[in-house]
Amino acid sequence: MRETILAQINAARAAGHVCGTEIMAAVPPMRWNDILFSAAARHSLDMVARNYFSHDTPEGVTFTQRLANEGYSFWAAGENIAAGQTTVSGVMGAWLSSDGHCRNIMQPVLNEVAVACVASSSGYGNTWTMDLGGR
Repeated sequence: MRETILAQINAARAAGHVCGTEIMAAVPPMRWNDILFSAAARHSLDMVARNYFSHDTPEGVTFTQRLANEGYSFWAAGENIAAGQTTVSGVMGAWLSSDGHCRNIMQPVLNEVAVACVASSSGYGNTWTMDLGGR
């Protein structure tokens, strides 16, 4: 999945994209970051295990706090979550069709990324977390 989703992210960034009504110019490619992957995977696992869907945990821990807890130092960060999609193309299509999610993907200050998916046949279904960072 890593190579496939990174290729789709970077294809969108290379082509430029319309996010809502904003035309986003082409931007440099992102690179995969394993610390971001750890944060994303832990969040997807937690959402599935505790049957919630939110950027914040039930205790109120935000995505930026989760990134810091993993040891990721950043000056810019973003997070996309999704649920129910069964393929990389499906989740990327959903994110690129959503104004805010699309802007996260197209932000030039965000240059590192990781995506995790936890399969689930109950609750919200497959649960995806994309963490993005700039440092």
